[in-house]
Amino acid sequence: MSGLGRPSAPARILLVDDHALVRRGVRMILEQEHDLTVVAEAGDGAEAVEVARTVDLDLVVLDIAMPRMTGLQAAREIARRTPRGDPPRMLMLSMHDNEQYFFESLKVGASGYVLKSAADEDLVGACRAALRGEAFVYPGAMSPLVRDYLARLRRGERVPDTVLTEREDEVLKLIAEGLSAKEIAKELTISVRTVDRHRENILGKLGMRDRTQLTRYAIRAGLIEP
Repeated sequence: MSGLGRPSAPARILLVDDHALVRRGVRMILEQEHDLTVVAEAGDGAEAVEVARTVDLDLVVLDIAMPRMTGLQAAREIARRTPRGDPPRMLMLSMHDNEQYFFESLKVGASGYVLKSAADEDLVGACRAALRGEAFVYPGAMSPLVRDYLARLRRGERVPDTVLTEREDEVLKLIAEGLSAKEIAKELTISVRTVDRHRENILGKLGMRDRTQLTRYAIRAGLIEP
């Protein structure tokens, strides 16, 4: 509340999902609340990054698995490239109850994530928690591993970085989507030899042997949908 007793302006939200029906449903949930308003929408991560550069936002709600650029990749870019002041808070949406998604969300600067199946129950509270700068933990995710991770964050301790570099994440996503080395090279504007080198580094870091194993990992890491 302001000093005059008037309510403060509602938080300005960018809603990002590649399914228009999901965006519509989530928007309906959020706009029932006096303190939240959706001011923009985007259909994939790349579009979200562009919108975040030009629109004044308090919060970005992103689907984890999307074409072109995942929500996790977009969150990392938004956190790094927002031109004006501090970047907006971020919250991830997911169909999958997966602790690894939760960890990856925190690592890229988001405040955790909400299961789509429970959005009508959890999303509003999660948005408010994110706007307060708090991590949102969806019910059922509070395993000892998650509790330890959050405790370490609160104490200011360093937590492990993601295994792969940003470029390796990009190459892995495209491999898992079935693109050839030549197609990946064209998509990322790098040489085929560089793609091959990244692929060998990814296999070595993850202890894997082939595309099938990489695809399974990409699904678990939220880079593609199953």
